[in-house]
Amino acid sequence: MKIKIGTRKSKLALAQTEMFIEKLVEKIPNVQPQIVHISTTGDKVLNKPLAALGGKGVFIAELEQALLNGEIDVAVHSAKDLPLSLADGLGITAVLERGDYRDVLVTRNNDCIINNDSFLVGTGSMRRARFLKKLYPNVQVKNIRGNVDTRLNKLLKGEYDGIILAAAGLKRLNLFIGQNYTVTPFDYDSFLPAPCQGIIAVESRKQGEIAQLLKEVNHLKTMYEFEAERQIPLLLNADCAMPVGAFAQVQGNTISLYATSDCNKILKGSANVEERLSLAERLVKKL
Repeated sequence: MKIKIGTRKSKLALAQTEMFIEKLVEKIPNVQPQIVHISTTGDKVLNKPLAALGGKGVFIAELEQALLNGEIDVAVHSAKDLPLSLADGLGITAVLERGDYRDVLVTRNNDCIINNDSFLVGTGSMRRARFLKKLYPNVQVKNIRGNVDTRLNKLLKGEYDGIILAAAGLKRLNLFIGQNYTVTPFDYDSFLPAPCQGIIAVESRKQGEIAQLLKEVNHLKTMYEFEAERQIPLLLNADCAMPVGAFAQVQGNTISLYATSDCNKILKGSANVEERLSLAERLVKKL
């Protein structure tokens, strides 16, 4: 059976697509995957902040159109890049096992962060900027766009003293350890990640043979965490300009969920996994 898989052209998007194909072939040996490269607005326009372009949807709109047109059967996304709503008839029908959820600070080798206004950190995320300023109130923060390689090159050329990236992306590109830079992870207790960070999401039509096949690939524990975390920005009606963070952990039949809407107050709650959505609702009402 042939399955056409849509993906962005970046190295990270392609690496994540290969991870999905590996799992797909493992679970459904007779499948014949075909990669279809699609350029998105978010990949083409790099000189503006995401909020100015229209938010996270700029990374998936063209992929969703290809799904609706039948040009592809599935689309592979970084789950944290998903907008609040998906196109009618489409849904996230599978997620892969979660990778490293953490944000990391990347500095040039032998450099450590200095809490003064001469130290410049690059990030395009208000959430990351606010958490960083809580830890290091005197550092300067400047917007940065581009893929992982582009951002690392800007760091190494001295345009920034540090940059904040997702650990999962660096690991998937085999860039977590570098000769010319140092990676320092933040943990969720002081630096809550973006909702669904580290999760690879697979989008397809909600109904049909493909959606049924993808159930074989779906990692159930990660799906529970994905659904709980995604509910936070949905209930807050939060766009990419809002500093929303969320992190869920499933242990046995219990899910713990952490959430913030402003990077100041972080709330935690726990519940049975079957009550994950109502748990998110309870936390949002207190934010």
